[in-house]
Amino acid sequence: MPSCLLRLAGTALAGALAVTGALAAPGMGAPIEVLVDHAKVMHIARPADIVIIGNPGIADATIQDSQTLIITGHSYGTTNLIVLDAQGQAIAEEVVSVQPNDDDVVTLYKVDKDGTSRESFACNPACAPTLSIGDASDWFSSVQSQIQARGDISKPAAPAK
Repeated sequence: MPSCLLRLAGTALAGALAVTGALAAPGMGAPIEVLVDHAKVMHIARPADIVIIGNPGIADATIQDSQTLIITGHSYGTTNLIVLDAQGQAIAEEVVSVQPNDDDVVTLYKVDKDGTSRESFACNPACAPTLSIGDASDWFSSVQSQIQARGDISKPAAPAK
């Protein structure tokens, strides 16, 4: 390998290590870990006025009271959370990591002529279909429509006009 390429590769590696080191710098706390479809309480030092989530598709946060936030996981992934006071000063800047909830979940993989598909079941103690990111589209849509239809049954009827 020519020395100029070696030097370039070494520079790139040093840059990558510097970035990695910056992410793991002392003083940075561990990410706030939340499970998909679960909520977690976060207490803050001063009253919050604004909460910003980098990617609301991954998680959201609401102000429960002036010093309590509720963080809810929506989809797997990592995003950031910024909390500002009424003067726009940062109270907290955190990383939020949303993890799958694998408790009592059984995943079934089917192989057919079209490839492999995945279906998920919540089993506690009996198994029933559940929605899980990564399931086959037709399975997901079918389960989703059944869940919505069941929810519609329990909604109160609209008052007559």
